[in-house]
Amino acid sequence: MSFLSRLLGKRPDEREALRPLWQRVIEIARAKAWYARLGVADSVEGRFDMVSLVLAAVLLRMEREPTLAEAQARLTELFVNDMDGQLRQSGIGDPTVGKHVRKLVTTLGGRLGALRDAYPQGAAALVPVLDRNVTVRPGAEFVPLADAVAALIAAISDTPIDALLSGKFAFDPA
Repeated sequence: MSFLSRLLGKRPDEREALRPLWQRVIEIARAKAWYARLGVADSVEGRFDMVSLVLAAVLLRMEREPTLAEAQARLTELFVNDMDGQLRQSGIGDPTVGKHVRKLVTTLGGRLGALRDAYPQGAAALVPVLDRNVTVRPGAEFVPLADAVAALIAAISDTPIDALLSGKFAFDPA
């Protein structure tokens, strides 16, 4: 932070430090394998489901580090800002954007809670969670999707926190 910034009270946006992690969440959520091989519907709903699911997996990992409560809040703010922008681009007007964003944040919280409860019981316990929370193509099987989500959570859980926060962790659902 420069002297002038300190003098004028301007602080850098703390969310920007988490932008690489947010971009990695989006990158993983957009991986073609979720849609082509694992049956997630390639639609606005299906893509939102994957963004919120990957973000919930990251937030689940961050919960294990008590010092990351503020970082969790900042990452969630990036999610909110992105969803707000997406809603506005899709034609949702100012009077109702807040209502839609609140619903999306509530959905994220529900997915986080469902993952928190189901994951310790193994991939099979994720099947009903995914059945309730992920839009899939007709006839899609939830077992391969549950296996991939369990692998995602395991990969994120094994990632050192510095690597996680900088978005430098490997995962490919293929």
